[in-house]
Amino acid sequence: MGIEFLHHRWPVFHADNHLLVLYKPAGLLVQGDVSGDECLLDLARGWVKQRYRKPGNVFLGLVHRLDRPVAGVMMFARTSKAAARLSAALRSRETRKCYWAVLEGRPPSAAGVLVDQIERDGRSSRVVAARSATSREARLSYRVQGSASGRSQVAVELETGRRHQIRLQFAHRGCPIVGDVRYGASAPLPARQIALFAKELAVAHPTRKEVLTFASPLPVGWPWPGFESEAAAPLWNRADYPILLPTASAPGI
Repeated sequence: MGIEFLHHRWPVFHADNHLLVLYKPAGLLVQGDVSGDECLLDLARGWVKQRYRKPGNVFLGLVHRLDRPVAGVMMFARTSKAAARLSAALRSRETRKCYWAVLEGRPPSAAGVLVDQIERDGRSSRVVAARSATSREARLSYRVQGSASGRSQVAVELETGRRHQIRLQFAHRGCPIVGDVRYGASAPLPARQIALFAKELAVAHPTRKEVLTFASPLPVGWPWPGFESEAAAPLWNRADYPILLPTASAPGI
């Protein structure tokens, strides 16, 4: 569509009467919390209000999340009907979510399925040895794309959506995500981001029922040997966007 969000390197992947799909940089909350820090939900509401000249409050439904240090494709619902249908599709695993990650070390095999029981542990999560009343099954599949300099790049497809699932399941096998010091990485990355990227999201449109696939180029600075970002690649971190264009300057409808 060629739509810009608040900066010419901050893309909107899709916008219609029911969906808004855009890029989330690392370091930005999806939804506000007690910190009072800015969040993508509020920025997106302001952008929709300006772009579509919406009077009053703007509805945007939060139907999934990305952790603060994670970047990639993020989807909001623009109507309550869309929010209900998309939430149901996510719960019933009728969507496809693909992530790319750079790990320290190598996974146990070149491809496989990881299945664990995960419990919440305050602001983090942990793998437990056996199913319990408070644990939930976490399942993902992965494929190693390459290994170099003591790191591995993997493509991951989520089958469940547990808190910190990808981060925790790989760390549990001795290969934490690069930069993820919470789960055992050897060192942080400069902007405290982690090398986990929400690369692709496929979902049935909530009213037209056709399956739509949204994908983002890897961001500038992705930590893989020899990696060169595409000319229009987004910037990795919220701090890389020092100046936000006024939302009023967004192209007209």
